[in-house]
Amino acid sequence: MYQKSDLRGDSPVSIIGAGIAGAWQALLFAQAGRAVTLYERSDADMTLSTSHWAGGMLAPYCEAETSEPMIGRLGFRSLDLWRELFPDTPFNGSLVVAHPRDRADFERFAKLTTGHVRLDASGVGQLEPSLDGRFRDGLFYAEEGHVEPRKVLPELHARIEAAGGTVKFDCDISAEDLDGIVIDCRGLSARDEQPELRGVKGEMIIIETSEVELSRPVRLIHPRWPLYVIPRGDGKFMLGATSIEAEDTGVSVRSALELLGAVYAVHPAFAEARIVEFGSGLRPAFPDNLPRITVRKNKIAVNGLYRHGFLVAPALAELTLAYVQRGQIDNEVMRCV
Repeated sequence: MYQKSDLRGDSPVSIIGAGIAGAWQALLFAQAGRAVTLYERSDADMTLSTSHWAGGMLAPYCEAETSEPMIGRLGFRSLDLWRELFPDTPFNGSLVVAHPRDRADFERFAKLTTGHVRLDASGVGQLEPSLDGRFRDGLFYAEEGHVEPRKVLPELHARIEAAGGTVKFDCDISAEDLDGIVIDCRGLSARDEQPELRGVKGEMIIIETSEVELSRPVRLIHPRWPLYVIPRGDGKFMLGATSIEAEDTGVSVRSALELLGAVYAVHPAFAEARIVEFGSGLRPAFPDNLPRITVRKNKIAVNGLYRHGFLVAPALAELTLAYVQRGQIDNEVMRCV
């Protein structure tokens, strides 16, 4: 659908929030030739951003188990954009495994998802030698990938500046202070404008060991504490998967025990790993857990990315740019108020 946009022309574009949502908005607008300034309240380390604590998985097939079709549509388009603009992004696929006692949940996951091939025990061992003999079969999603948020965010910021944009850290600014087009990507901080947002806590642990090597994210299916293990290079792994309806930013004892117990179930050698870091981030979510682009005159809010930030942010930025440049509206994602 197309409509006449009040935002077309050569107005400068200001984006608030330099996490994954705002960074992709700034990059695509800068590459389109717009005058772009990206504002971030945190410093360049982005420790106040939810993106700092994210897993960075680009896994639309696996996410289909629990997400709406919209996430798949946006996710598949985002994979194309990651490949096009960041060709070094690892697309080594995802591996899903389970122990025999959790066979029913494994088969349920297989039925709810597509894009996978089944591997027998030998195939799992060939794909990930460290897991040889650990699992009798697995699901391999060859088209999926992953990024390391703490490495790719600085690269995104550098790309924005290379395209002619400006990135300003330690700058807590409001939309009322800015002229031209303002794109609000503040996450939970935007509840002053979007009070229906809620925070969903995602906890993570980073461990380090030289006894296990993985080439791709591995998901362990379990009815109570499903886990993903993401290789971060240099012997480091990120453990995650919790989604807790709470807005504190600590890591609970229960979650730590479950994550560490689950990774031990992936491989006993993880028991000797060194714990490097505990942390958590609050993911911004609307009641339906779906992302939304809201247009109000010269202000555009991009929010509610929930647990899919790195997966859907590129496609959302493309939709915002298409609206500003051509008045194109995606009726499933966009609201004009």
